[in-house]
Amino acid sequence: MKNLLLVTCSILALGAVAPAFGADIAVQPVYKAPPPPPQVAAAIYDWSGLYIGINGGWGFSDATGGTVGGQIGYRQQMGQAVFGIEGQGNWADFSGSNVSTTFPLNTNRSATDAFGLITGLIGYTSNNVLLYAKGGAAVTSNTYQVTSTLTGAQLASTDNTRLGAAVGAGVEVGFAPNWTVGVEYDHLFMPDANVNFTTAAGVVATDRIRQDFDLLTLRLNYKFSPPVLRY
Repeated sequence: MKNLLLVTCSILALGAVAPAFGADIAVQPVYKAPPPPPQVAAAIYDWSGLYIGINGGWGFSDATGGTVGGQIGYRQQMGQAVFGIEGQGNWADFSGSNVSTTFPLNTNRSATDAFGLITGLIGYTSNNVLLYAKGGAAVTSNTYQVTSTLTGAQLASTDNTRLGAAVGAGVEVGFAPNWTVGVEYDHLFMPDANVNFTTAAGVVATDRIRQDFDLLTLRLNYKFSPPVLRY
């Protein structure tokens, strides 16, 4: 009986001590993995949209000189491929001279004072850099003169508009959300043509004139749509 009483008292004493012991144990914090860093959108240049710009440079071949003008076009980007269409109009001061094949001892002078291009474009882009090729139709406004090699006097003159073709290639870089700058090379295929001249004496003669030329221009464009943010 005495032993039973001791055991009972011990159990009661442990029951009283246990809550107080548990209260002295601090609550342990629960550690969690840190959240992933927020995903930031990167600005990817999108070449899609309407653009307008100016250009200036040099033309060279049988006729050489400076040129300045403007262009307007539209591009559509699909993945890394870019397709587009563009119209360009330029004032020009291309001039050159050759020995006339019709008027002996005379010089045939050719001058181009304006030209226009309508071209399609296909290109490949790597973010804000675009490499492209283009091709289409070309038209030139021309003046032809025949002058005396001996005296320099003008013997005959005529004006005409000539149709041809153009091919070219270039590189363009977007340096601001809506601005691009580039360099372009074009070759204009203006077919040889027979040009009729009427002299002061009323004599009509024909001279065959070749007028292909190359262009190298610096271009600045403003694009109306901003770059697209992509993840």
